[in-house]
Amino acid sequence: MSKQELTVLGQDADGDACCAPPVASAPLDEDQAAELAKTFKALGDPVRLRLLSMIASRAGGEVCVCELTPAFELSQPTISHHLKLLRQAGLVDCERRGTWVYYWALPAALDRLAAFLAAPRPQPQNAGADA
Repeated sequence: MSKQELTVLGQDADGDACCAPPVASAPLDEDQAAELAKTFKALGDPVRLRLLSMIASRAGGEVCVCELTPAFELSQPTISHHLKLLRQAGLVDCERRGTWVYYWALPAALDRLAAFLAAPRPQPQNAGADA
């Protein structure tokens, strides 16, 4: 399986950190919003969300596609398609070993996504409060 060129959430084309601001700290610019939308679109399907969860929570950090497919009432090509979309979103990566393909979550991408969602919100100002 070939490696694809991906822009990982929070990195520019050179791999340098250029993290999007947390959702509540500043408005996203058009490029940041487009990049985050790709990630959220990938996670917007229950099958892909389950696949990511199964991969990310796996002891040892990686899982064979042969262990993922039986967990779903879907064909192997459909599971492969969902995994491809997770790879294109920069959430997982994979490696072929003989007949099987092994997947692992990309911790940096998951950490950046979590940081974006978990950012503290600014406190509203109380109009007219003198306390």
